[in-house]
Amino acid sequence: MTLIAGAVAVITLYLLLQMFRAANPAALARAIKMAGGIGCLAVAAFTGIRGELVVAIPIGLFGAGLLGWTPGGLGPLGSMFGIGSPRSSGQSSRVRSQFIEMMLDHDSGQLQGRFVAGPNAGRSLDDFDLPQLAALLPSLDAESVALLEAYLDRRFPAWRQHAQGDAAGGQRRAASSSKMTLEEAYQILGLQPGAGRDEIGRAHRALMKKLHPDQGGSTYLAARVNEAKDTLLRTHHG
Repeated sequence: MTLIAGAVAVITLYLLLQMFRAANPAALARAIKMAGGIGCLAVAAFTGIRGELVVAIPIGLFGAGLLGWTPGGLGPLGSMFGIGSPRSSGQSSRVRSQFIEMMLDHDSGQLQGRFVAGPNAGRSLDDFDLPQLAALLPSLDAESVALLEAYLDRRFPAWRQHAQGDAAGGQRRAASSSKMTLEEAYQILGLQPGAGRDEIGRAHRALMKKLHPDQGGSTYLAARVNEAKDTLLRTHHG
């Protein structure tokens, strides 16, 4: 019986490891955050029943924050753990190249894209599978390649390991073909024209967290966000 239980445990562990390897990094981070929130609430409930409210209350608040149950914020505690800040109320960022437009939802961190030129103009990137998208890379300009790679990194985290040669090195060689305009900068940061320095700083920090490589982010998109921040801040210096 012990041998059977051990075998089941090993198989379960193996399957879990495979799921973690194949999981979308952003989705995995959200799942871990949710599990942590539920765990904290369970611990808070247990310690609260035992009468240890001094311990239960902060653990419960932290768990609620992880689950997004903090509409009014958590003051110093929320700032310490990076939770309880107001949500972005449906804001999104847009980055556009010659062939592709990418949209990043500030609340969910979901990255979506569509073709805006060429034979596939108007179609969502979600309509294509990995081989189809990889086959399009050689026909795109450097900036479009970098955007498509960012999308592939989110949707197919291990795609580079199976790519043939170095045909998709767009993020290493791509550079902005022209000076970023104010309109582009506002779109990238998801801000309205005339936003103040504080708004620019908050939008920049929030986007950089979502574009971190550990969250399935993109070096190229992060560079564009930095460029957008610098472009808008220069207008305030002026």
